[in-house]
Amino acid sequence: MDQSSQSYQNVSISSNSDSDTDEKNDTDRQKSCPWGKLIVGAILLTIIILVIVDSLTTKYITSGFQTFLEWIESNLIAGVFAFMGVYFLATILFIPGSILTLGSGFVFGKAVGLGPGVVLATAAVFVGASLGSIASFLIGRYLLREWVQRKLVGKYPIIKALDEAFQQKGFRIFVLLRLSPIIPFNAINYIAGVTSIKFMHYTLALFFIIPGTVLYCFIGATAGSLTESENAVNGPVAIASIVVGIVFGLLAIFVVSYYAKREFNKIVAEQEQHEREEEGFSADETLGEESIHAAAAV
Repeated sequence: MDQSSQSYQNVSISSNSDSDTDEKNDTDRQKSCPWGKLIVGAILLTIIILVIVDSLTTKYITSGFQTFLEWIESNLIAGVFAFMGVYFLATILFIPGSILTLGSGFVFGKAVGLGPGVVLATAAVFVGASLGSIASFLIGRYLLREWVQRKLVGKYPIIKALDEAFQQKGFRIFVLLRLSPIIPFNAINYIAGVTSIKFMHYTLALFFIIPGTVLYCFIGATAGSLTESENAVNGPVAIASIVVGIVFGLLAIFVVSYYAKREFNKIVAEQEQHEREEEGFSADETLGEESIHAAAAV
């Protein structure tokens, strides 16, 4: 072997060694994780597991929420801010918010009447749910990313198919997801953190949880107003009006959810078609290159 080829071999070996070293360093950096993230992640996972186990067994948390709602009725102003805080935690810990939302309408409806009760309950739910959703998004993106990808994203393959579309249509997609419960509310908050959606688009899309929130609060406030209190709603006409309002509200939410789901499916179909076209172009380019090489060889 001459000197030039030996030198080339040494350079190749050195390059390969450097490449292997860089890959090893990258792998080490990926494996290394700050202790702070591990501790926070472990605490959150432990709390979530405890909440799930409790909901299936003793249900102490559910009874605690009922006691909490009774306290809010007696301490209205402090109760509003306390309710926001509890809803914030419930959103992060995967506790279903439907009971809390109905409960807020019931409590505030009894305390201040039907109309003001719906407004107050909607505002409290929206603030608490929005802050909890933003926190879940940030946790999913920066603290529990691997866990979310492994445990949550795997359950909803449609998210993987739309990952590229989130860059261009992230706001529109999440508006549709908020209007139609295709994926559970608490789960989609964490899943959003591992997608390519922009934080601003994710946050703005939260305003579209308001229609469903108003309906739930209205149903709860109606029940509260129909109970015995100085703000109670009496008379067959008033009761009939409330029932009609609930029915039309449910129909409106159903129609909106139906069309939102249809639009969402349309986006999914467009994205799949786009991916198939890209794969077709790639296959055509490969065949073209092979034909050129074959012609050159001849």
